[in-house]
Amino acid sequence: MTSTGFSRRRLLQLTGASTLGALAGCAGQLPGTGDEGGREVTPRSTVTSEPDSSVSLTAGSGTIRPAPETSTTNWMYEGQFPGPELRVQEGDVLSVELTNDLQEETTVHWHGVPVPNPVDGVPNVTQDPIAPGETFTYTFRAEPAGTYFYHSHVGLQLDRGLLGPLIVEEREPHVEYDREYVVVVDDYLPGEPELPSGGGRGGGGGMMGDVRPPYEGLLLNGWLPADPPTFGVAEGERVRLRFVNAGSATVFGVRIAGHEMTVTHADGRPVEPVDVDSFVFGAGERYDVVIETTNPGTWAVQADALDGNEPPARAVVEYESAGGGSPQRPSSASNRLQYGDLRAISSLDGVSGDPDRTFDLTLSRGRGQSYTWTIDGQAYPDADPLQVRPDEHVRIRMTNQSPVVHPMHLHGHFFQVGNAIKDTVIVPGHRGQVTIDFHADNPGRWLFHCHNLYHLDAGMARVVKYVE
Repeated sequence: MTSTGFSRRRLLQLTGASTLGALAGCAGQLPGTGDEGGREVTPRSTVTSEPDSSVSLTAGSGTIRPAPETSTTNWMYEGQFPGPELRVQEGDVLSVELTNDLQEETTVHWHGVPVPNPVDGVPNVTQDPIAPGETFTYTFRAEPAGTYFYHSHVGLQLDRGLLGPLIVEEREPHVEYDREYVVVVDDYLPGEPELPSGGGRGGGGGMMGDVRPPYEGLLLNGWLPADPPTFGVAEGERVRLRFVNAGSATVFGVRIAGHEMTVTHADGRPVEPVDVDSFVFGAGERYDVVIETTNPGTWAVQADALDGNEPPARAVVEYESAGGGSPQRPSSASNRLQYGDLRAISSLDGVSGDPDRTFDLTLSRGRGQSYTWTIDGQAYPDADPLQVRPDEHVRIRMTNQSPVVHPMHLHGHFFQVGNAIKDTVIVPGHRGQVTIDFHADNPGRWLFHCHNLYHLDAGMARVVKYVE
């Protein structure tokens, strides 16, 4: 057991051994993709009705101060880091006009929201990137309700700070709560991000054999642990915390001192409430939890990097009656959330029974000296699309032949994994296997990729392409 309270060797168990197994390599052929010479299906169009909420965002450069004596130049939306919280009602039409004040092209992706394909924000897949000085308007109906976030999908821009939370409020919440806080955890890179040189097999690769960027700390709502934000509470409340892992290369383990967490949502989708003292989530995953404030005092919220050595990101839960003082730290984790604990409130339409199409995919490190990550030996963009037909029940079985975890994210769709409905899932290393099922109900070209930004940029992605 390490000082973080998480056994790093047991990441496989943390993410739910019930959905994971060992599988020999699934090499080569992608079932069902070689015989589809059909034409592409036209995506559904964006909404044309008047927006209920209109927002202007400007992507630009500025200075952030994540701790009293720490500053660096970052890229930001509206001069804020994280970017401004966008909050709308479920079913509302949201219009966001992005102005690019950077010296590079950019886009915005609405992570987790199954938007129409033309506003998904993937450069050269769903749109031309937005040139410096240009604007682009994203308009979509914000549904379903949930905790999401938005970020640039160009190169390594996410790790320069182009991110912010997107909250779609339920019209009828399935859990009661008195107040809420959005909690964005992130890794802090003070310099310009760049891909590692070489294959990353040597020393200094971190505990799971990969090369992580030279992070100088971990952030919670933009603050380093030297200056943590405070979440004020009153005794006897139910407090909802919406956790977003907006990191580019970090798996976080989250604990709250003095309080049990009841997990109520996974990737924005409601689940049967499950009580835990900790959870693990990879880049792109989100969990909503409720705590009951029945233990007055000053308590630490702590997010440890399971794949790094930086001091944990922190916040403070402080009761009105507390007299200040140093917050108490959480004890070691003993009841960690596993994927097998998650049971979706409602089922995912269109995925019952046997799938119409199955892909067996191998996630691995590229061969040779360059820093490359592949799906079935192919590095995006030089990779074959995964072709599907409208209305199919599609199954993707992934086997991870590398020692490194991969949080895999599917754009434009939710998927079923075990009894949960999610859009991002950790595939553990050392031949960990995860199977996801989704309903092909949103035509277009959709990116399917590792949400470790450096693995994505080094090739671990495919396009799911609708044909008929």
